[in-house]
Amino acid sequence: MKIRTLLAAITLGSASLLAASVAQANDKKVVVAYQTDALPSSVAIANGDLAKATGYEIDFRKFNSGAEIFAAIASGDVAVGYVGSSPFAAAISRGLEVKAFYLSSISGIDEALVVRNGSGISSLSDLKGKKLAAAPVSTDHYQLLALIRSLGLTEKDVQVFAIPQPEIVASYNRGDIDGGFVWDPALTELKKSGKVLVTSKDVADKGAPTFSAWVAASKFADENPAFLKSFASVINKYYASFAADKKAWDADSENAKLLAKTLGGTPEQQAAALKNLTLLTPEVQASEAWLGGGEKSGAAKILKDTAAFLKDQGKVSEVLPSYAAFVTPDALVNASN
Repeated sequence: MKIRTLLAAITLGSASLLAASVAQANDKKVVVAYQTDALPSSVAIANGDLAKATGYEIDFRKFNSGAEIFAAIASGDVAVGYVGSSPFAAAISRGLEVKAFYLSSISGIDEALVVRNGSGISSLSDLKGKKLAAAPVSTDHYQLLALIRSLGLTEKDVQVFAIPQPEIVASYNRGDIDGGFVWDPALTELKKSGKVLVTSKDVADKGAPTFSAWVAASKFADENPAFLKSFASVINKYYASFAADKKAWDADSENAKLLAKTLGGTPEQQAAALKNLTLLTPEVQASEAWLGGGEKSGAAKILKDTAAFLKDQGKVSEVLPSYAAFVTPDALVNASN
């Protein structure tokens, strides 16, 4: 989705967002948006555990990017969504009121820049003059631009196309682009005829960390704290299972089969993708290093730094004085595993 489209949706949708949040709270129905990332908690989408634990009728809707999800939140169609830190920073810098209440993962090897065989790229020094792509306003887009800048290059030196992941895969396979910064299932597809040049963790180490999170419209979050706590507790349960029982998440497991059914790809691909995640325990998430700590919150700092970068790139017009109001550890405090 283009920046202007997102801005228009945010501007025009603020009134309907407030009305939708109230309606959802009253009748215990809520629309939750998710993406195709392989996460242990996605099994709870497939088997109904999230709906059962929260007591809400949940309409789960799959989206291609965080930018699309934020546009849906702004229009009032969605109250809770799974997003990346870059579209998150962009949306709140434009005035959207949302709160991150659970960090799904942080910069790891589950997102990466893959370059096509035959592209002539064997190292970062070969990127000049090449054509690369990432989903618009995604964490991958942010990290791709940050990587290019860290190399002393600009978008005049490297052509960057902001297109949805399905289009990236198609363009890559046709040979129209030389590489793409993507997540699964696109990551697995691109690696079939290319190689990983750099991962999200590598770019984070260069000074551009990212995270993915579950966020809620602020009004909905304020009026439905029990829902968020129950939602977080279910995620905790599946993350704990993944950490303690690897066999329950291997390619032959029911969990991997459910992930494939819900997200696409094969059980083998889903099981492999799970191994690439960098997950945080509830205690670490709630600490000052991430969601806790108010102004000292690590997540709030990442959002502000990301917004500053996006402003330098001309993607947003303003950086807020503080991003602390957009992250909260409340759903994780005393949440059961």
